[in-house]
Amino acid sequence: MTRSTWRFAALAGVTSLVLAGCGGGGDTDGGGEAAGSDAPAAAGQECTPPQAQPTGNPSTDPLKIGTLLPETGSLAFLGPPEFAGVEVALQEVNAAGGVLGSPIEHLRGDSGDDTTDIANQTVDRHLASGTQVIVGAAASGVSKLVIDKITGAGVVQFSPANTSDEFTCWEDAGLYFRTAPPDILQAQALAQLITSDGGQRVSILARNDPYGAGLADNAEQNLVSAGIPQDQIQKIIYDPNAASFNPEIDQVAQFDPDSIAVIGFDESKRIITRMSEVQIGPAQKGVYGTDGNMGNALGEGLPAGLLEGMKGTTPLTDLSGDFEERLRAQDASLTDVNYAGESYDAVIISALAAEAAKSTNGADIASEINGITKDGEKCSTFADCKAILDQGGDVDYDGVTGTLDFTDAGEPGSGSYGVLTFTPENTLSDDITFIRVGAQG
Repeated sequence: MTRSTWRFAALAGVTSLVLAGCGGGGDTDGGGEAAGSDAPAAAGQECTPPQAQPTGNPSTDPLKIGTLLPETGSLAFLGPPEFAGVEVALQEVNAAGGVLGSPIEHLRGDSGDDTTDIANQTVDRHLASGTQVIVGAAASGVSKLVIDKITGAGVVQFSPANTSDEFTCWEDAGLYFRTAPPDILQAQALAQLITSDGGQRVSILARNDPYGAGLADNAEQNLVSAGIPQDQIQKIIYDPNAASFNPEIDQVAQFDPDSIAVIGFDESKRIITRMSEVQIGPAQKGVYGTDGNMGNALGEGLPAGLLEGMKGTTPLTDLSGDFEERLRAQDASLTDVNYAGESYDAVIISALAAEAAKSTNGADIASEINGITKDGEKCSTFADCKAILDQGGDVDYDGVTGTLDFTDAGEPGSGSYGVLTFTPENTLSDDITFIRVGAQG
């Protein structure tokens, strides 16, 4: 079942949250992470995010945008909607005259996942081709492998799906941005969902990487803040490449929670299958997922009804039917639209920033990105915003993902999350409710 109809059923949990956490937990010794001064700040440590400065040497070379998105690997189900969002944006920008009078060139590239070297190879090709903006990666763990290489080359990295808190304070010379809200916000939405369903004893199973461990830490803190005693919360960090997850699942069964959050990628299929075998699956417990597994791909090949009732959060706004039509005109085979809007907005913002800077140099573009999203005249299309810029005005771009208002860290100051639910057919229901959480940064 495709989610072709999006219905705004509820808007809940509008709260404020100060973005003080500057790094998620996780496998900081994981393969490929760059050493040295570019490591993130520790969790909970405040920081002053670096800001890009204009080069003073503007370029009018055609803008090249390289994509670093998952065609293969553990998040491959996110690739089609992300690529579709990029392509729709490129078509609309180029139809409106392109950037600085030239069409944008798209260099398509696979990110793989953090178990391969595909991302580094793709980035090398993009940099060798003179790409000024790279849209990606989807996985936070993949971005950790390449962020220093990209930003060190003076190129903008703009992720539509990275959510790890580590990037908020990364020493990136002000060249890293994301349209997906950080997990400090998703954790709040997840905790709200669990507690609103009556959860009082909660197990958290999370993969051992920046995404999983960081989101688990923040979810735990938000559950405690919501009034659940610490001794009623179990947190287990697992190796996503393990041959079996039985030991961790046995620990959860012994804890006997009423609610279980599974924070993972494609290995979640094996985890939830085993949970059901030992009678702690969605049929017996409140089982919750997050954006890394809440896609129709999770249900493929599973016995009918195994996922029925499982809920989860994913960064999502009430996408207009018109935007979905534009996506499906680009890719009629789409079964999910997760992060399509964020990918679209990343391209539009980059193009507008280049117009504002009157330059396609990476640092020049970066110096304008945050300002494009706030404190100007409201506009919602590239053509309308460009008209304002052409007249010497300032723009406040509100994208298909809604109000962005980037903080100094180059990320949204608030987050909208869709609450998705699996049907008896192991597919996601068209009925979606929304939780919005706010931040000041």
